[in-house]
Amino acid sequence: MAVSNYTWDAEFLALFERCVAQYRSGNRDFSRYYPAADRAFLAAIGCKPREFFDFVEDYCEYDGDPSAATALLIAAARRDFLLTMQDGKTSTAVIEPADLPPKDDTRLGGIRWLARIVVKARAKLRGELHPEIMYGCGGDRNFLAEQKVHPADFLRAVWAAGDDDAKVLAWLQGKRLAARIIPSVAKRTPPAVPTAPAVDCR
Repeated sequence: MAVSNYTWDAEFLALFERCVAQYRSGNRDFSRYYPAADRAFLAAIGCKPREFFDFVEDYCEYDGDPSAATALLIAAARRDFLLTMQDGKTSTAVIEPADLPPKDDTRLGGIRWLARIVVKARAKLRGELHPEIMYGCGGDRNFLAEQKVHPADFLRAVWAAGDDDAKVLAWLQGKRLAARIIPSVAKRTPPAVPTAPAVDCR
């Protein structure tokens, strides 16, 4: 299926809306959500039917979190990786649930959950997540909200870091430092702005 590089985002959002309608109608069998054209579309952007459904399900169950826009931005990062780094060819490797670091793993900077979500992010970019694993699940969202980092931004940071976990940690620590500095700067009293002399413009 040929997917328009110009309108694929609109197609994604339209499909998301259709699937939300299916879910809210009581249909929980995602295997019946997608006709052949929709399956071809998802394959073309590197998104598996189950992971698309996971975003729809959480959107419906958790008051719109993650939003359709967040799902789109995450899909965009995966699509870009597929087209630029994988030459449009999907990986056959699979990251199993047992391959993930424990949730309480603190090997990266003493930060709980970081090692786990880094592995998930790399697998998401490569299209290698087992269907039972969701990048952007509730635990991921809680962690990223605490770090004040958008899920799609984190994906792209992991992409930029390659296989170097230390670079991800350094990037995250830089974001955390900026989050502390910016509010303190904002609280400072701005310098007085001198009043310009009156000018007769008649």
